Amino acid sequence: MIKNIIFDLGNVLLSWKPGDYFEKSGYDNETVNLIMNDVFKSSEWLSLDNGDLTTSEAIDQIAEKSSLQKEYITSLFNLRTKIIYPLTENIKLLPELKKRGFKLYFLSNFPLDFFEEVKKEFEFFRYFDGGIISAEVRHSKPDIKIYKILLDKYNLLPEECFYIDDMEINVRAAGSAGIKGYCNHGTSGFPEELYIILNGIMTEN
Repeated sequence: MIKNIIFDLGNVLLSWKPGDYFEKSGYDNETVNLIMNDVFKSSEWLSLDNGDLTTSEAIDQIAEKSSLQKEYITSLFNLRTKIIYPLTENIKLLPELKKRGFKLYFLSNFPLDFFEEVKKEFEFFRYFDGGIISAEVRHSKPDIKIYKILLDKYNLLPEECFYIDDMEINVRAAGSAGIKGYCNHGTSGFPEELYIILNGIMTEN
């Protein structure tokens, strides 16, 4: 019996698409590609997610090898909370699941300082019973260890958990930890297929 629903954050409950943001803001394609490759797809960004670097350290290291100036890179980091925004239709599912008696948790790759800003900004975090972000525990999805850390921290049985992520590799990793999952593919408005699955889970309960 499923008792716990675990959510990824980025592109599940929060839109996180920096490339789209810069394109819509009028940046030319060359600049967008440079920003994405040197900043948001960089090894430093992954290290931020994993808690191995602070933001200032990441900016310094990116500036050392990028054609972008340090001040410009800093300005891009300062835009993070403008780039990210709630997927309102998806968030509507949270109170419904709470009413049905499910425990809700989040499990997401996130830089620590960025997450603290986001958590303060968006009220939907009040629906969660707990959660783990990668930078706190120094492990990032799809490393199976982060799933086990969540299970251990909240004394959850994997067979009683259902996980929603926007990346297949992360859903497969959850499966390796014994957690059934669903890949949302980053859509705004959960697909009907997911509601059918969740309705089935709620009926079983």
